[in-house]
Amino acid sequence: MSFPPPYSAPFWLPGGHLQTIYPALCISKPAVAFRRERWQAPDGDFVDVDLVDGQPGQPFVVLFHGLEGSSNSHYARALMSEVAARGWSGAVPHFRGCSGEPNLAPRFYHSGDAQEVDWVLRRLRPRATGKFYAAGVSLGGNALLCWLGQSQHQADFVDAAAAVSAPLDLAQGGKALSSGANRLYTRMFLNTLKPKCLAKLEQFPGLFAREAMLAARDLHAFDNVVTAPLHGYRDADDYWHRASAKHVLHDITVPTLVLNARNDPFLPGRFLPRSAAPKVELDYPRHGGHVGFAGGKLPGSIEWLPQRLISFFEDGSAAPSSAQSCHAGGLRTSTENALHG
Repeated sequence: MSFPPPYSAPFWLPGGHLQTIYPALCISKPAVAFRRERWQAPDGDFVDVDLVDGQPGQPFVVLFHGLEGSSNSHYARALMSEVAARGWSGAVPHFRGCSGEPNLAPRFYHSGDAQEVDWVLRRLRPRATGKFYAAGVSLGGNALLCWLGQSQHQADFVDAAAAVSAPLDLAQGGKALSSGANRLYTRMFLNTLKPKCLAKLEQFPGLFAREAMLAARDLHAFDNVVTAPLHGYRDADDYWHRASAKHVLHDITVPTLVLNARNDPFLPGRFLPRSAAPKVELDYPRHGGHVGFAGGKLPGSIEWLPQRLISFFEDGSAAPSSAQSCHAGGLRTSTENALHG
């Protein structure tokens, strides 16, 4: 498959906010015939996985969704629709509490959830009779990159991987989301997270400070009370530092695409890493928003992103190491020119 042209935002969709919001809310999502499985997790909890059943011998694509996302998210439906159209197989595992039903354990999910990613991928790999690919979006992309970097060659059972709009520097992303118009996104996340937390306190009274959680007005305060202590971090600052994927980009051994728009409201372009391991391709288009990348004439389409991912999977998993190193440790040439232009 040939690469789609470099992403260029349509004239009718200016700015990072519109490029983020419009594709998520205003463009029709393709229908996908998912089949759900419920897995028993090692800690006694359950994980719901939505599957697309393809033809034997064809590739298998796993997608890890973003914060408060699901298999119904626009990017998940777009990618899995493309997967199904090719006769490939796919899976969208849900992070704890994101499948429409509260999970059972005293935990949720987080940006550094490499252990969960490892368990899911190792359970799915035997089902793949062809190439095996992994993708992650936003929080799921950061968690996937953390797993790739921490696992190094133990992750080589994945043929290629991609992370889209991952918050590679959680501290800088958190600061961005707590200021100006970006507070809209923070309120959106907290409006779904807080009810889940209240339900969790019904299951496990005293698990965290109820009033402090309800008082949280930004993600730092929320992570300080809930996310960090529930998942083994000292506090929000410790979590944001240790779970940032930027620290492990030089340790990744699997062909991996890191795709981030430089006008992403969730992580300003000036904080994007400028180097990575030889098998990591950093692609930072000027536009695209946060998991947006809409294109075409009005009302627009969300086809560019799945085409970009699938073309990378096919190219990245087929290229020998010497060829793959032509993108070694840096941005594609067109993107590098734009960064310094």
